[in-house]
Amino acid sequence: MPYVNVQITKGATPEQKSELIKDITNSLVRVLNKKPEHTHIVIQEIEDQNWGYDGLRTDEWKKTQKKLSSISIR
Repeated sequence: MPYVNVQITKGATPEQKSELIKDITNSLVRVLNKKPEHTHIVIQEIEDQNWGYDGLRTDEWKKTQKKLSSISIR
């Protein structure tokens, strides 16, 4: 019985989550011949301040990206 835990930062729509669940399940069926009815997918949404990337909290990193993009637009 496969169990897959997907951790993402908050913001995905219910439709996006449904697509992830479908695609991951289909991959397990196709690659490992697992039964979809025995496959469990859990999506955990993590607050940006609780996720780190590039040495920064994700909320801080996103702020730097916004500043960089506003500079490059000018």
